[in-house]
Order: sequence, then structure tokens, then C-alpha cells
Amino acid sequence: MPQPFIVSLPHKLDKDEARRRLQAGIGKAATQFGSVISIDEEIWSGDRLTFKITALKQHASGTIDLYDDHVQLEVMLPWLLAGIAHGAQAIIRERGQRLLEKK
Repeated sequence: MPQPFIVSLPHKLDKDEARRRLQAGIGKAATQFGSVISIDEEIWSGDRLTFKITALKQHASGTIDLYDDHVQLEVMLPWLLAGIAHGAQAIIRERGQRLLEKK
């Protein structure tokens, strides 16, 4: 049974800059972790990115919602990935905060 994996990241950027940084960060992550994760689909609709990924031969889908003061990542993960993702939550949060840090 798929399990939701949710990470909320605060930011102080305007939405356009936050979106630009997210797009760049997703591209960088796809390159950096390409041996483990592939992004199969990315569709922006307003302030929501809907995506599908494959990780360790497991398929997952999710959304990234962009708000005025935070970004929320929600991914529905199969049980195998759910166990791994919760261990990686601190890394995702730390990298996301650096990506959205106002400079």
C-alpha cells in the first residue's frame, strides 16, 4: 500500500524565484542521482508540479506545491521506498533549505 511522504520547506522568496530554483534543483538532482532515480514526468500547472519518478525500479508519483512562504513536497511511495525515504528526509530538508535560502 502506498504511503505519503511529505516535506514542507519554508522560504522567503517570491514565487517566481522559488520556482526557478526548484526547477534548477530538480534538474541538478536528476543528474546527481541519475543512477538511482529517474524523473519520468514533470508537469507544471500554476504553482503545482506533478511528477512521476522511478527509484530502485519502484514507481512513485507526487506533487510539489509552491506557496508564498513555503514549498510542500508530497510523494506517494511504495512500501520499499517509504522505508528509505524517511531515512533520507533530513537530507532532503537540508538540501531544500539551501536551495530556497534567500541570498
